[in-house]
Amino acid sequence: MVKTKSKKILGAIKEERKKVSEKKPEKKKEKKEIIFTTGKRKTAVARARFKPGKGVVKINSVPLELIEPDIRRLRIQEPLILAGDQWKKFDIQVNVKGGGITGQTDATRQALARGLVEIFGNGMKKTFLQYDRNLLVYDPRRTEPAKPPHSSWGARRYKQRSKR
Repeated sequence: MVKTKSKKILGAIKEERKKVSEKKPEKKKEKKEIIFTTGKRKTAVARARFKPGKGVVKINSVPLELIEPDIRRLRIQEPLILAGDQWKKFDIQVNVKGGGITGQTDATRQALARGLVEIFGNGMKKTFLQYDRNLLVYDPRRTEPAKPPHSSWGARRYKQRSKR
């Protein structure tokens, strides 16, 4: 008798759960897609944020058009030029720290390229790899540390020896 009642109660609970789960409308979360990527070169680190927008690109809160010297700006624009006009549907904000001017430039272009690959897929990845592998792949080369006795000389320089 006790088993019969518990079975009936369990059956009723299961039916109510089914009814409740059927009644719930499925809510689609329409969240604007924001993508974060990073790029590195030597000691420079660039963090890029892509969000849907009008195609504004800012590096450390400075518009891309105002970056000087021109060679630096053109180098940063390489992944954008290779991507065509597709990237203009996104606002891109890049923060760069560390390193020197060239290191920061290369870190920025790597962050931009990685973000574009994440958005547009493998076709873009093939394009970037054909153009320049460093757009997507980290470069592990570093300067060799100087050796202790004469650290101001450099990493491998030794005292010049005379033959006579």
